[in-house]
Amino acid sequence: MPLAFKYLPHYTYEDYKQWEGDWELIEGIPYAMAPSPFKKHQLISLRIVNQIYEQLKDCPANCQVLYEIDWIVSKDTVVRPDILVVCNDESEDFVRKTPSIIFEIVSKATAFKDENLKFELYEREGVNYYVLVYPEEKRLKVYKHTGSKFINVFDGSSGKFTFEEVECPLELEVTKVW
Repeated sequence: MPLAFKYLPHYTYEDYKQWEGDWELIEGIPYAMAPSPFKKHQLISLRIVNQIYEQLKDCPANCQVLYEIDWIVSKDTVVRPDILVVCNDESEDFVRKTPSIIFEIVSKATAFKDENLKFELYEREGVNYYVLVYPEEKRLKVYKHTGSKFINVFDGSSGKFTFEEVECPLELEVTKVW
């Protein structure tokens, strides 16, 4: 084991609450978040949130679509997905229940973390669907959890995708994302 890893500090959510700036904490390791998203990122996020919000208005399972909110996974892991859908989460401040769907809008600055570290974290935590949104390519990749791992169930720039195994099934019209 390299020396640097041997002596890395291990932070907790209690430490995280004291930090200034935008951070994520994954298994005790802090990760600085990228600067504020570009307009294109914001507009894509808004379009996704609007589509989902409209469909959740009549959801009896108390599902919510939330934008850039902390998901407190454990005492040493806190992440802030771009967009998430969570159902029946009783907490009033942050998300404490595993989301049904997570969207990450991928940029050059976030690609490695979104495609690897967060992919494995969300897979391990049992997120039903993980959606990687690639603005430059106008493309979505949707991964569905099988009970043990994610499998790719959609990769495209148009059409519709239905999130079926969630408390309130949702449909995303992909062409309206761009």
